[in-house]
This record gives sequence, C-alpha cells and structure tokens, in this order.
Amino acid sequence: MTPIEAIRTATLSNAELIGWQDRVGAIEAGKYADLIAVQGDPLRDINALQNVRFVMKGGRVVKEAAIVGSR
Repeated sequence: MTPIEAIRTATLSNAELIGWQDRVGAIEAGKYADLIAVQGDPLRDINALQNVRFVMKGGRVVKEAAIVGSR
C-alpha cells in the first residue's frame, strides 16, 4: 500500500465499513473534528505518523506540542 492508501484505509474506508461515513472519515462541515498533526510529510514518510504533535478530538485540543522552529 502507498502511504495515502494506508491513511485512507484507516479513515474513510473504515468509516464506510461501519456505516458512519456521514459522521467521520473526512474533514467536512458537520462531521466530528478528530484531527492529528505531525511534523513532516506522511505521504513521503509514513513513519511521520508515529510522532503525533497535535490532537483535536470532538473539536477540542487534547494535545499540543511545540514544534521546533515555529513561532
């Protein structure tokens, strides 16, 4: 699998499998806001997903780490 295929499988495809594609699986208005942010490009290096810097669950920030070199 390519990195983008792995990410889609873990998000959109799983939402479709459990019948929740109207609620989760994509960043769209009206869907639950569960997001992560990583330093780096997971499409170039999927291992970037192992170092999660920011987590938003249900529209609320639950983890926020300073990124070296950011303002």
